[in-house]
Amino acid sequence: MAETNFDIIIIGSGPGGYVTAIRAAQLGFKTAIVEREYLGGICLNWGCIPTKALLRSAEIFHYLQHAGDYGLSADKVTYDPSAVVKRSRAVSKRLNDGVGFLMRKNKVTVIWGEAVIDAPGRIIVREGRNEAPKGAQGAGTYAAKHIIIATGARPRILPGLEPDKKLIWTYFEAMVPDRMPRTLLVIGSGAIGIEFASFYRTLGAEVTVVEVLPQILPAEDAEIAAFARKSFEKQGIKIFTGAKVAKLDKKGDSVAATIDDGKGGTQTLTVDRVISAVGVVGNIENLGLEKLGVKSERGAIVIDGMCRTNVPGIYAIGDVAGPPLLAHKAEHEGVICVEGIKGLHPQAMDKRLIPGCTYCSPQIASVGITEQAAKEQKRDIRVGRFPFVGNGKAIALGEDQGLVKVIFDKKTGQLLGAHMVGAEVTELIQGYVVAMNLETTEEELMHTVFPHPTLSEMMKEAVLDAYGRVLNI
Repeated sequence: MAETNFDIIIIGSGPGGYVTAIRAAQLGFKTAIVEREYLGGICLNWGCIPTKALLRSAEIFHYLQHAGDYGLSADKVTYDPSAVVKRSRAVSKRLNDGVGFLMRKNKVTVIWGEAVIDAPGRIIVREGRNEAPKGAQGAGTYAAKHIIIATGARPRILPGLEPDKKLIWTYFEAMVPDRMPRTLLVIGSGAIGIEFASFYRTLGAEVTVVEVLPQILPAEDAEIAAFARKSFEKQGIKIFTGAKVAKLDKKGDSVAATIDDGKGGTQTLTVDRVISAVGVVGNIENLGLEKLGVKSERGAIVIDGMCRTNVPGIYAIGDVAGPPLLAHKAEHEGVICVEGIKGLHPQAMDKRLIPGCTYCSPQIASVGITEQAAKEQKRDIRVGRFPFVGNGKAIALGEDQGLVKVIFDKKTGQLLGAHMVGAEVTELIQGYVVAMNLETTEEELMHTVFPHPTLSEMMKEAVLDAYGRVLNI
């Protein structure tokens, strides 16, 4: 007979959910995970991973087009859209299979279907949307002392801009286009919007981005966002900020967009396709939360530092528990949650130390507070900067356009924030994340020896600049 009683049941198998299940199993809990559609959730199947595969294809195509800059020759460079998409889906499938392997390895029971929390300690599972993986259990009633909600999020839909999967896309359709659009409108300039704008522009589409706020990449430091904007515009991306798409009129195989420029004027832009990238909203519906009295605010489940809701035995992690909506935040919350259940007294999440990365070209990465936020907090600060053009490795790579920026508390030397734009900054940012977690001061960073020649040297140079000691500019 199928097992129906567990110590912990996790609803959702995205990065937060499956990592939580593994850690729970490591701690000796009898663990099950419920999934309705795809092992690995949105991130592995339709988000983080397949988009990076697409962007990698675009990056290679870009380099081939500029082979002459490196003393090489590559004539008549083209691409096959279907092959680009096929590679992306293959990468996703490989990782999806990997999650299944990890569940088996850690003896986590997979229950296939849609879960509703019927009462504290009990869930009812109905049939899922896709065929169940081999060995998965199915619909039925299951019990667990601890239930962790990790149901993730879905694209936000704005009235009048509703996606139809043909002419108006969400990120789902944008990842598997039936053909490459010649012209494209992207609504929203957060990480999702900018990554798709970068991908399609690199492959030759005429791209326009409309952002309702005054700057693109609204979560980033204003100086970094301005640098990125200049780079995007140099690539040919048209950008409207402080503007909104007032109306979309669908035609046979195109869309006419009415853009309100925020200054009293409007213009009409006709494009092949539109991507709506105006954020995401947590999947808190149809879980039985209202019946149980689980508290939510602004579309997210309210939790404490140990991921506990206001109802004993029910927890929430990841996107469904509110911003920042990042896979690595979900994973860490899951570990905190089950270690807390075990009584290991983990430290609560410090959201100031969660890095954010955008994988466009140029890349953008950050951790901590922006310069503007520091000033709003009336902090006395030191700001250091170092441009890629002063770094030997960046010049050798042909990637000399970028900027590293750091913000320190002038009195204590505490590193308050780090912000980067340029090649491979999504890999570099973790150095500053580790430093901030260790409460490193500027003196310790300046006494750290960075290898030469590397891009990482710019991280030290930016610190030196904040204290009037920069060497290579």
